Amino acid sequence: MPEFYRLLVVDDDQLMRDTVAGALERDAEFVVLSFGDVRQALAAAPDWDPQLIVCDAAIAEVARLLTGLRGNAATARFPVIALARPQDAGRAKELGAAAVIAKPFDPAQLAETVRRHLVSIRLAAAGYDFAQRLRRDAETLASFRARLAEPAAPQELQSFAHKLAGAAGIFDFAAVSDKAAALENAVIDMRAGRGAPNLVAASLDALIDCIAHAG
Repeated sequence: MPEFYRLLVVDDDQLMRDTVAGALERDAEFVVLSFGDVRQALAAAPDWDPQLIVCDAAIAEVARLLTGLRGNAATARFPVIALARPQDAGRAKELGAAAVIAKPFDPAQLAETVRRHLVSIRLAAAGYDFAQRLRRDAETLASFRARLAEPAAPQELQSFAHKLAGAAGIFDFAAVSDKAAALENAVIDMRAGRGAPNLVAASLDALIDCIAHAG
């Protein structure tokens, strides 16, 4: 792991470019170089050798950036995160963005969000398939469903749900993370004698269904 991460920011709006760069520099391990023009960013990218490019621009500009990067052997490996409107997120992914952060975003949380995506991007590049892990986790959750009445099951399920909530959040499976956290809370309430009857079973079923529909 490097001691710092070089990030390249592309945004044609000066105020937003400064906002994004400043927000990212809240992380002491992020070193940011920013440009207001895709052409300038493509020219600088080989020498800057960024671990990540953050692009806040119209979809047409995101397409230009990704096409330019992929067309050069020296820059083809650079991952791009697009800051995009929710309605443009799917298109950004189709174009080749490694991840999308929905606009409007919270500048105070941007560095943490980008770091989380950076971890998942690096692991994916190393061949880690989180979707495959989710399929295995769904099988484990189904086995918990069959043995909820066993004395040891609630504590084991609480620990399993807690780990899954954290991992799914890192790999940008937000819905799975939320459902796993809800299951963890339901188990905690049940073990403390609180909560509605059958809430754990309902939360477990909701999580399994969420994993089945996860992209």
